[in-house]
Amino acid sequence: MKISVVIPAHNEEGCLHGTVSNLVDTLKQSNIPHEILIVNDNSRDKTLAICQELSQTFTTVRYVNNQPPNGFGFAVRRGLAEFSGDAVAIMMADASDDPKDLVAGYYKLQEGYDCVFGSRFIKKGLVVDYPRHKLLINRWANWFVKTLFGLRYNDVTNAFKIYRSEVIDGVQPILSHHFNLTVELPLKAIVRGYSHTVIPMHWYNRTTGISKLKIKEMGSRYLFIVLYVWLEKHLSRGDYHRSQNLAQLKTDTMFKFPSQSARE
Repeated sequence: MKISVVIPAHNEEGCLHGTVSNLVDTLKQSNIPHEILIVNDNSRDKTLAICQELSQTFTTVRYVNNQPPNGFGFAVRRGLAEFSGDAVAIMMADASDDPKDLVAGYYKLQEGYDCVFGSRFIKKGLVVDYPRHKLLINRWANWFVKTLFGLRYNDVTNAFKIYRSEVIDGVQPILSHHFNLTVELPLKAIVRGYSHTVIPMHWYNRTTGISKLKIKEMGSRYLFIVLYVWLEKHLSRGDYHRSQNLAQLKTDTMFKFPSQSARE
């Protein structure tokens, strides 16, 4: 199984090279077929030059330039439209995610799950230098989502997740422009019937650059997408559920490719 890693990067000149180099080395040491797809999200610093250097240094690294407007969600969506692997992981450019967790998630996915979600707040999970005010808001927001949807998963807002390629097809259309995409993808996958498992992960606060997440700007956007998926769950009557999609695919296939007896 080839895994693609989508890394959105907006003005990440201080950490991108180290993040990608470490990721490539870890995946190579584990003999995991992969590609690293960096999405340069309209950066105004040296991020583009670093993308070019990385793609020349490593054969498994490539990059695309996202078109305006910029935004985390726009950048990830561009990567999800461009990746070539059998599965795709979303990871941050700021080295907050541990590449070893990606290896663990890759092997967990091969047990047959459709999705693997990381949690920083279960046994063996780790959080280093999380700003206290953001941590409090994070825990409250995840409690709200967990309660509303009746989930056991307690870190929905975390960006680190892995999806089989068919899941990305199955959660379309993706609406989020910003960090609320980290909530939209897993909730849609769960509501639409894709299987998932949760693994502990390690998270480290960035040591260079500036966080792009603006809590005051994101509250209403998170709430909108959460309620949107909640309404789909309760009002769509299963129209977007995986079983319905498979049934429609079977019908379309039968229509396009009639049986031998029908052709005769």
